[in-house]
Amino acid sequence: MKVLQAALIGASLLAMAGTGNAVAQRTTNRSGTRPASMPAPHVDGAAARAQAIVARMTVDEKIALAHGLFPPMAAGKSPNELIPSAGHIDGIARLGVPLVRESDASLGVANQVEQRRGDVATALPSGLATASSFDPEIARAGGAMIGSEARAKRFNVLLAGGVNLTRDPWNGRNFEYLGEDPLLAGELAGAHIAGVQSNRIASTIKHFALNSQETGRTVADARIGEQALRESDLLAFELAIERGNPASVMCAYNKVNGDWACENDFLLNRVLKRDWGYRGWVMSDWGAVHSTVKAANAGLDQESGQELDKQIFFDAPLRQAVQAGQVSTQRLDDMVVRYLTGLIESGAYDTPVASAAQTPPYAANAEVAQRAAEAGIVLLKNDGNLLPLARTARRIVLIGGSADVGVLSGGGSSQVRSVGGAPVEIPLSSGGASSFARITYHASSPLNALRKALPGTQISYVDGRNLNATLEAAKKADMAIFFATQWTTEAQDVADLRLPDNQDALIAMVAKVQPKTVAVMETGGPVLMPWLDQVPAVVQAWYPGQRGGEAIAGVLTGRVNPSGRLPITFPASAAQPVRPAPVGLDRLSSLEAQAAADPARAANLVLPSFPVEYVEGSDVGYRWYEKKAMKPLFPFGHGLSYTSFAYRNPVVSGGKRLSVTFDVVNTGRTEGADVPQMYVSRDGANQPMRLAGFTRVMLKPGETRRVTLTAEPRVIADYDTKLPGWRVRAGTYRVALARDATDRTMVSSATLDAATMKP
Repeated sequence: MKVLQAALIGASLLAMAGTGNAVAQRTTNRSGTRPASMPAPHVDGAAARAQAIVARMTVDEKIALAHGLFPPMAAGKSPNELIPSAGHIDGIARLGVPLVRESDASLGVANQVEQRRGDVATALPSGLATASSFDPEIARAGGAMIGSEARAKRFNVLLAGGVNLTRDPWNGRNFEYLGEDPLLAGELAGAHIAGVQSNRIASTIKHFALNSQETGRTVADARIGEQALRESDLLAFELAIERGNPASVMCAYNKVNGDWACENDFLLNRVLKRDWGYRGWVMSDWGAVHSTVKAANAGLDQESGQELDKQIFFDAPLRQAVQAGQVSTQRLDDMVVRYLTGLIESGAYDTPVASAAQTPPYAANAEVAQRAAEAGIVLLKNDGNLLPLARTARRIVLIGGSADVGVLSGGGSSQVRSVGGAPVEIPLSSGGASSFARITYHASSPLNALRKALPGTQISYVDGRNLNATLEAAKKADMAIFFATQWTTEAQDVADLRLPDNQDALIAMVAKVQPKTVAVMETGGPVLMPWLDQVPAVVQAWYPGQRGGEAIAGVLTGRVNPSGRLPITFPASAAQPVRPAPVGLDRLSSLEAQAAADPARAANLVLPSFPVEYVEGSDVGYRWYEKKAMKPLFPFGHGLSYTSFAYRNPVVSGGKRLSVTFDVVNTGRTEGADVPQMYVSRDGANQPMRLAGFTRVMLKPGETRRVTLTAEPRVIADYDTKLPGWRVRAGTYRVALARDATDRTMVSSATLDAATMKP
């Protein structure tokens, strides 16, 4: 979702990448009967209550709940206050149906370009940082915190729960999500959603499905086979829905195998509602609806942000379709029942928000954000134990990255106006994100945090713009800390994986004059590191949120023992990922050139739909690297510590469930957390190993703990489309007890019984 994009949508590249035939309605049901794949309405608990409420509604009242306003463009359309935000659906007072106000997003209560003047919120670190913790409790605590702030600000639906798998490292929105593995992403997304909804407000899960790139996202057609899709992206959604029970699922902009995600019968009716038995409602992404009859019959329950669609599809056109029998009255009822069911089950229906905004406990909430950042920072390299910072380093220079004033955040609908303000905020002059994103920093200065942590050390800062002054400062210091930045955002992908603005060359030059150089990476995802051999220590800080400076200082000084593990593979070269560049970027570049040449025609330029072939299938990320026998720069699951750990006495068990039990021992002198990982493959299957289990263990020096990891059955199974369902094949399975996806130092085997599971 994109909040203030509407103001410039006609002229932006997102509008140029338009929707083609926006009113296509290829599947109709003039008899009024339910399509064969449409699941029958369910009746239990909240749904029975919802049905009783819907039975008392007029047709007009039902239609009114099937579409929502986009407040920045909806002046005068509601008798209630329109808070500048993502969405608004009026309630029905006579039936007790609450007014719904929706806010972005997964990293905090968003206020992208300060449409609500003066309104701040606590900013979590990026989704990748949370994923790096490998800790569902960290994810849940973050969700609970931002959910509480949403309620305090009078929102009862939070558009959180981003779980799209990282298929390409250049995706501009990777930072919002939870990495490349379906088990890790599903577990943490479910915990995050549960945390949000613990405040008795509704959360979404998004973007269903395969919204895996931002380039041409409104026209791209994701192509992949059913088995591969079930074993990868859909598995992440399935796990997250089971664990978090989100009130709503948000369908994506793109097509999937030829049909728009928001009118995709396979995704919405067959998989989500029939196979998974999902009870809540399907809302569209903002501007993602293309039809009335087809979308309604394919499973879309609510048109969101209606003003951003080419027309309003679920108001008068839906009423007409019901009257004509093209959409059955039963289907209309089901749409509203699902909406109310989601609100009832989450608690949002029965727990009204306050009539006036409340002030959240910002100081306590900042601690939640800082703990998440500290748990997610990954120590990638530490040659010679350069870190933690030696107490003998009397002069330290920080270079670049605006480290004197703050830390970088990602752009788009997840942008939070954090407590403390934005010391750096740069508007964009062009591109798909220019109407609703700015390059923004949170006011958490690593320089100030380090000075506070090391009061006896002389710590200076240079911005890196003057080459001679920068190299002179690095040479004179005992140590240099280079803050490298890469800004990424919703609505546009990065053109390549290099650090922008010639930072790679500057890092190499600094390292040449100062052998004790640390690189701190504030990036939206993986970047290439051509200077890696010259730099002894590298810290991946991601976008660390509003307490990022304090979290980075804690790790650098040793107050915090780093424990993050990579949730995403870092390629060694641009040639290693499946796709070396964003698919369709050349077409968008051509349109941009045409628009510049003839501005009068810019709004009428339309990018035709184009396919994105996901040839890797379910072998996403680290599985692709193993399949192709490629060595990455840093593997999935990698992360170092200031202490050391050993795994001892492993026992692998088979039969009906596959598990490994072992001792984790802290063999060092410092308390720290380890993340043992379990990878599995079936002998003779010729498939890459898959992450089947993981845990996070905090141990004191010398402490031993006996741990059991049990494999998620659907990870070790194959999805059989003929069954249909999951099939665990009898046979011998190899189990790697590992520190990362490439570690094969402890491999055992066990025999599993054959089994099948429902889809």
